[in-house]
Amino acid sequence: MDISGKTAIVTGAASGIGLGIATALAEAGANVVMADIQKEAVETAAHGLSGTNKRVMPVRIDVTQEQSVIDALAEAERNFGKLHIACNNAGVPTHGTKLVDVPVRDWEFVIGVNVWGIIHGIRHFVPAILKHGEEGHIVNTASVAGFQNRRGTDQGPYSMSKYAAVSLSEELEHELAGTPVGVSVLCPGPIATNIARGARNRPDHLGGPQVRDKEEASLAERLAATGLDPRKVGDRVVDAILTKTFYAFVSAVPADVIKARHRRIEDALNSKWTTHY
Repeated sequence: MDISGKTAIVTGAASGIGLGIATALAEAGANVVMADIQKEAVETAAHGLSGTNKRVMPVRIDVTQEQSVIDALAEAERNFGKLHIACNNAGVPTHGTKLVDVPVRDWEFVIGVNVWGIIHGIRHFVPAILKHGEEGHIVNTASVAGFQNRRGTDQGPYSMSKYAAVSLSEELEHELAGTPVGVSVLCPGPIATNIARGARNRPDHLGGPQVRDKEEASLAERLAATGLDPRKVGDRVVDAILTKTFYAFVSAVPADVIKARHRRIEDALNSKWTTHY
């Protein structure tokens, strides 16, 4: 599809991957609704882009709240008319805690943002794109963690939520077959972002802001040392839209680990307990 002149909404757009995606889409000629829970931060980010003569608009969104997503969509349509591209990108981490020790509030937070954020986006952005009948695209941000659990990181809730992002995207691709709307699932490896401090923006209804110095410092150090520039991720998203790529991997990928997992699954299928159909 031709991105120029189309309208896109990007969640989690104040910084990191979201800002990288918003920047790349704006540079490709799209009108971009930059949505983020951090009102002042997303306004600052949008001001920086609008200063380069890009058509961008900041809007506050809490992707864990359906009404907030509905309101952001209404704002997008009010300002730019039709919606064509939706990037359900907002995400938060959980790391450094074993499954049995993860507090219920942490489960609710990661599921609320990483899973419900995509569900709300599918429920409202997809119909908005379909209703005008023009070409469109959905990009859901998962992770390489959506294909394997990395030993020693104790990030089970995060990986679980990203497996869900992959599954939702695969089903959405099936359901949109035959329509002019494409689907991509973005699967980044390490990216130089501040996602390690994601809990600082935790909404009050999910426990309020939190800081975990030890866990955050460890992840932040790893991402700073090995992470790809988020602007490159934005370029990858634009390429995935243009080429209709579904699995959009980017940055360092544990390919051998993922392949080994798939071989293990294939071996398990050849069991006396199963029949194939």
